[in-house]
Amino acid sequence: MTALQSSIDAVRIAARAADKMKATDIVAFDVSQALGITDAFLIASASNERQVLAVAEEIERQLHEQAHLDAKTREGLTEAQWVLLDYGDFVIHVMHDETREFYGLERLWKDCPSIGLDLPQEQAA
Repeated sequence: MTALQSSIDAVRIAARAADKMKATDIVAFDVSQALGITDAFLIASASNERQVLAVAEEIERQLHEQAHLDAKTREGLTEAQWVLLDYGDFVIHVMHDETREFYGLERLWKDCPSIGLDLPQEQAA
């Protein structure tokens, strides 16, 4: 089983929103085989708490406007070190740079296929 195309499309919308807000190191993984309860994870970094919140808010806004999707749960908004937006079929992680380095989510999901996000920096490479 692989991630649903609708999940991949939504993750790409979220990635573009994060990129627009100057998030860094934006990556996505197809975790459908490893987890079975969700299709994909998107991980993005921000350099400070204000930016973490701004990135998360823009992702929510764009997913609502473009895909008519709203997060089922939102966590971490108070501390703004790691905001988790759970959309059911996919999960968005917006993390402060230091928090992301500490938890190393990429290490956990490195065996899962990555999802191409079609961001400008990917196309330039």
